[in-house]
Amino acid sequence: MIGPGTGVRVYLAAGVTDMRKGITGLAALAQEVLRQNPASGAVFAFRGRRGDRLKLLYWDGQGFCLYYKVLERGRFPWPSPADGSVRLTSAQL
Repeated sequence: MIGPGTGVRVYLAAGVTDMRKGITGLAALAQEVLRQNPASGAVFAFRGRRGDRLKLLYWDGQGFCLYYKVLERGRFPWPSPADGSVRLTSAQL
């Protein structure tokens, strides 16, 4: 799989994100809501309202990569909006 290596910083956007957003919209959320530089090399994770969809935004040095995962059953565990942003290790992701 092509993706970020080990030791990369991972930020979860707590609460619900509109899954219609693309790279530009998610990069704006990373900057404005999470207060992080979207081109820093960190991974930014966003979850949809139903909890079965996840988008990861990552800058690989040449451009943004957008990973999209949809679960057939189950939900991704996620912090509440009151938690703000949550930082994980790459192993936890």
